[in-house]
Amino acid sequence: MSRSTSPTDDAASGRLLEVGTVNRAHGLRGEVVVKLVTDRVERVAVGSVLRTSRGVLRVAESRPFKDRHLVRFEGATTREDAEALAGLSLLAEPIDDPDELWVHELVGCTVRDVAGSEYGVVEAVQENPAADLLVLESGALVPVVFVTELRDGVITIDPPAGLFEL
Repeated sequence: MSRSTSPTDDAASGRLLEVGTVNRAHGLRGEVVVKLVTDRVERVAVGSVLRTSRGVLRVAESRPFKDRHLVRFEGATTREDAEALAGLSLLAEPIDDPDELWVHELVGCTVRDVAGSEYGVVEAVQENPAADLLVLESGALVPVVFVTELRDGVITIDPPAGLFEL
């Protein structure tokens, strides 16, 4: 499943998703350390356009750095330019990939099993090493590996017997 955080409304571009944060300046030539909150590294590919509270940033250079990325945005050539970007949230348009489940599409959906029994509404998606978990408003947790379909605000699951029994 691909990660993204909550959607944000932006009048100019519609629905934007937070894809990362500028942590701090790195070096003297305008680079910053970016922590992605998505597993889609193309978000910081050269030429990518990201929106912030201070306007649009275009990626001029990018490379992996430990569990983050070193990024230089167009127009940022000095350490002072980079320091001015520290703390900014990076926003982008949703990626259209019908083969992926997206967090922002799951939250708010009703969960039903293949027999039609309803279990509630997804309140959040929780990261888990084995499989991400749908957190229902009741507190129930459903591994996303049991999702068989997402259509029109309804998530269909095929859970094993006893998943919802305590």
